[in-house]
Amino acid sequence: MASSVWQLKNNYKHMKAIEINSKTDQFGHLKIDYPLNKSDLNVRVLILIEDVSTDVEEENLWMNSISKNPSFDFLSEPEENIYFPKDGEPFNG
Repeated sequence: MASSVWQLKNNYKHMKAIEINSKTDQFGHLKIDYPLNKSDLNVRVLILIEDVSTDVEEENLWMNSISKNPSFDFLSEPEENIYFPKDGEPFNG
């Protein structure tokens, strides 16, 4: 397993970053087998995954998220319904 180490300065604390290439198992769980040889330490884990989603998946995720978000409930109020199909011209871009 290849790894890289960087020294970071974060909030006036020096931190060490360790890059480890790993894989997920058949259930999608991340397995990290890397000895730190240190105990009782706080660690931060940053996970970067290859983005293999399609535009359709992204669009569905976005629409699903906003359709269930109560922040957009006001759009269902009658006073927000100010546009009608007869307004404007169709866009055929």
